[in-house]
Amino acid sequence: MSVFSNTSKDLPELRAQYSTAVLGLVGDRPPLDVLRETPGAAARAVATLTPQKLRTPEAPGKWSVAHVLRHLADTDVVWGWRMRLILAQDRPPITGFDQDLWAERLDYANADPNESLETFAVLRRDNLRLIERATPEDLARVGVHAERGEESAGYLVRLYAGHDLLHLNQIDRIARSLT
Repeated sequence: MSVFSNTSKDLPELRAQYSTAVLGLVGDRPPLDVLRETPGAAARAVATLTPQKLRTPEAPGKWSVAHVLRHLADTDVVWGWRMRLILAQDRPPITGFDQDLWAERLDYANADPNESLETFAVLRRDNLRLIERATPEDLARVGVHAERGEESAGYLVRLYAGHDLLHLNQIDRIARSLT
């Protein structure tokens, strides 16, 4: 199992390894730059893929590019909600979510990739508007994640930038596996 797997069934130490690895993907890049660039980068990465390739998993039991695009859109719903809770409330509880259950029960396999990209771009634009207006004091505010403990708004900005890079790499890997 990869350090980049992330399920609700993972032990706390595996979840910590995941977070550390995802944060490491950002390196020295400004997280807001990554967050701004991801919708366009995702669109460019899939522009030449046929509808069939967009829906073909890289291996049995794995996600397709269509899955990843829907996940990016839904994750921006989650991120935006978490950021709003943290910015507007004092130490709010932050629930986790099982990405594989979302993929299964929300029918990611049949999601329209173009609609997913469009939804992702709109949500990201709105979430960035919120973050870009936040003060340093705002970004220091924390929520209490059910699985990971205290997380500041600033930490989440960096974590989601790494999450973007993880899934852009995944899209590239899936696309290469289909050629």
